[in-house]
Amino acid sequence: MPPVTPPLSTARAKELAQQFDLRQLSPEFLANPYPVYAALREQEPVRRMPDGSWFLTRYADVVQVYRDAATFSSDKRVEFGPKYGTDSPLFEHHTNSLVFNDPPLHTRVRKLIMGALTRRAIAEMEPGLVQLVDSLLDRIAAQGGGDLIEDFASAIPVEVIGNLLDIPHADRGPLRGWSLAILGALEPSLSAEQLALGNQSVSEFLDYLRVLVAERRRHPGNPEHDVLTRLIQGEQGGEQLLEVELLQNCIFLLNAGHETTTNLIGNALVCLQEWPEQKAALLSALQPTPAASEAEEQLLTLAVDEFLRFESSNQLGNRRALTDTQVGGVPLPAGALVTLCIGAANRDPAQFAHPDLLQLDRSPNRHLAFGFGVHQCAGLSLARLEGRIAIGRFLRRFPGYRLSDAAGEAPVRGGRARFRGFLSVPFRAG
Repeated sequence: MPPVTPPLSTARAKELAQQFDLRQLSPEFLANPYPVYAALREQEPVRRMPDGSWFLTRYADVVQVYRDAATFSSDKRVEFGPKYGTDSPLFEHHTNSLVFNDPPLHTRVRKLIMGALTRRAIAEMEPGLVQLVDSLLDRIAAQGGGDLIEDFASAIPVEVIGNLLDIPHADRGPLRGWSLAILGALEPSLSAEQLALGNQSVSEFLDYLRVLVAERRRHPGNPEHDVLTRLIQGEQGGEQLLEVELLQNCIFLLNAGHETTTNLIGNALVCLQEWPEQKAALLSALQPTPAASEAEEQLLTLAVDEFLRFESSNQLGNRRALTDTQVGGVPLPAGALVTLCIGAANRDPAQFAHPDLLQLDRSPNRHLAFGFGVHQCAGLSLARLEGRIAIGRFLRRFPGYRLSDAAGEAPVRGGRARFRGFLSVPFRAG
């Protein structure tokens, strides 16, 4: 087990809390934000930031905001106008996507997407997902290792979402790059290069989607499985999406299903190397006995949820107060911009016993990695399925995998505050 960081002294916790600025983050914070989150929970759980926004780190406070969608809006037009410029591709994308909207747009789009992500539809995806994962593992075995992100974790959700939208395989090459650039523009602070690349990626993605949508209008797919056809046709007898809503939510679907699932798989396989006793316990439960398949599935599902709690793929959420209100006893004015720190809430000792320990059989585990309330992730069941299949089959195939390649290269983190994951993780198959 890796050494657990000792509790901070009161003086040090106060210093970290008082110095914290989401727009001025150090490399040390990006590598390991959890000591700072602990200091904030202890000293300033509802912290007024230098830019006037508010930063929440306690589980109860984050849940309060998630629950109260009438007071705390997800609409980002006020926030993103100054950030991107109201005539930019990034502004048009993010202010039309499902996650950054309130009803009625949120309700219409979510209903259409959920109609294609039923329990039955997700169950029917499992054989194809197993085949995809095994083909990736075959390739890794042939070369004796590779990169956990490029060769495995990122390849899975790109194919799954590509299948949901029925994007031709030959067209999927640019998808990961577009997604990384568009999501990277959500970071608290942006360079001019990041902003330009984000706008360029939205524009290029839209150019591609316009052609794809036109083709799908001419040749519809099965709306029970083809999300794009479902979004185009809308609910029978109901309101259809505007063209801008349709196109921007196709981009959202790729982004939402890609980066977070990539991070889940990559973070999990790195965590298991750092917590060898948890890896050993999981491996012992994965011995190939057919009678234990249901128990193994349940254990892997618990493990996936613990990986999501321990290293939340998405660390930050945002809301805007529509009226004067209070959170954690602190008054917030109407218009206050609020950052919900999911990563801190998921390590709150008031909610989770021994929160800094990875416990793969943790139950109950009411983590917030999928959000909460009306904006809870529409694809959570699909993400759990992808995580369970990917992690379980990887461990069975390569139980002795080791991080770093022959040159001794170490894992490289993504260097982002909102989305916590790795850019590369060289490994040997073992």
